[in-house]
Amino acid sequence: MTVTFYLAAVVAVAATLQVIISANAVHALLSLIVSLLAVAVVFYVLGAPFAAALEAIVYAGAIMVLFAFVVMMLNLGADATRQERGWLVPAIWVGPTVLSAVLLGELVYLLRTGSAPAGGAVVSPEPVGALLFGPYVLAVELASMLLLAGLIAAFHLGRSS
Repeated sequence: MTVTFYLAAVVAVAATLQVIISANAVHALLSLIVSLLAVAVVFYVLGAPFAAALEAIVYAGAIMVLFAFVVMMLNLGADATRQERGWLVPAIWVGPTVLSAVLLGELVYLLRTGSAPAGGAVVSPEPVGALLFGPYVLAVELASMLLLAGLIAAFHLGRSS
């Protein structure tokens, strides 16, 4: 499990560095997805499978789809399309593909060995929900209002005038 942890951590750091140094927003987005999936593997290895599932579903899934929509909304015309086609060479996909293959290998290893996470007690979704809708209900409601405001702003920005 220690090797899996360090390998996932190296993948997360490498993918995050690719996000930082990438000049293209789409390439940075793909590297960010790999980075978030690597962090989900780290969470799983540390004994938090629920946090790992939330990381993969919420961040690598839903939030990245929103980022992809923003990139599509910022369509800059024919010149940008021509420039992006020049960037889409197979060499660009080598880095994210290698990092994703390493994560897939780790996942297959973890599932085949059936080893339990290395952390202490595994936290189930029930106590997390009890905390979110108990003492932290104000923070959850404020976050939902912020997301609603973002949805309304995206609707008004995206509709044709």
